[in-house]
Amino acid sequence: MQKRFLGDTGFNITSIGLGAWAMGGGGWAFAWGPQDDGESIAAIHHAIDRGINWIDTAAAYGLGHSEEIVARALAQIPSSQRPLVFTKCSLVWDDKGNISHNLQPDSLRKELESSLRRLQVETIDLYQIHWPAFAGSPEAARAPGIEEAWNALAEMKKEGKVRFIGVSNFNVVQMERIRQIAPVSSLQPPYSILSRGIEPEILPYCALHNIGVIAYSPMQSGLLSGTMTRERIAALPQDDWRRRNPDFQEPRLTRNLQLVEKLRVIGLKHGCSAAEVAIAWVLRYPAVTAAIVGARRPSQVDGFIGAGNLRLSPEEIAEIG
Repeated sequence: MQKRFLGDTGFNITSIGLGAWAMGGGGWAFAWGPQDDGESIAAIHHAIDRGINWIDTAAAYGLGHSEEIVARALAQIPSSQRPLVFTKCSLVWDDKGNISHNLQPDSLRKELESSLRRLQVETIDLYQIHWPAFAGSPEAARAPGIEEAWNALAEMKKEGKVRFIGVSNFNVVQMERIRQIAPVSSLQPPYSILSRGIEPEILPYCALHNIGVIAYSPMQSGLLSGTMTRERIAALPQDDWRRRNPDFQEPRLTRNLQLVEKLRVIGLKHGCSAAEVAIAWVLRYPAVTAAIVGARRPSQVDGFIGAGNLRLSPEEIAEIG
């Protein structure tokens, strides 16, 4: 699999990284339904065996459970084979599991210490602010407190508790505000055939300022995987957040499943899956360093790993539209 340098970090990462969102399991606000921890660990091991050299998780995934699963998986492999571990902060929860947003430096420090403990590491390779503000909140547009938060992360880097710092879900104005304080090594934005909002401004900005881009949801949360059917969507667990996603409902669903058929036909020409075509489409953009792809079992890794070496022709890109 091809590797690319991530911003100013010096990390030479594979063009696909393993996402651990669903490994957080069920029973929380943004769950993907119940998850078997043994399958999660097996998926991590298989991804490493197939050449993936970085994992992306977050404190909020499963309210800490995803980070613990990553630690359990990595404890079983030699240190020489350990992948880079990226995680995120700013989403916190109370004793009842209610999630809120907090950019206060003291809160971020507590989060860091908790993530270090759960991941069982002394240093986190890439520490990212998960959201500039709580999505949908009245203050989301202003994103107050990001400067203070970024100062706190810059101090964590100076102390050696994190190697590099990045952001997730930030726009250009927000990145420009904090870039005056300390370099932004990376951005983690949503990007897929169905979600192209970062193309006009964000990707050119990142390219100009050497900010690595690790795109999440390249398969639109599994919708473009080629394995998602109406029947499977109807049978999603009640705590699977995708049941509330308009892309999984009409009138968008019919259009989206028609797109999947187009991806499947293109994939057949290359001996690849629809999922691999969808991921390769994301990786085609020069400013995108890599894509985060989630897996819940080893077989899913085999279903997308080929995207790292798939190159779509200009005609195929035009056909996708």
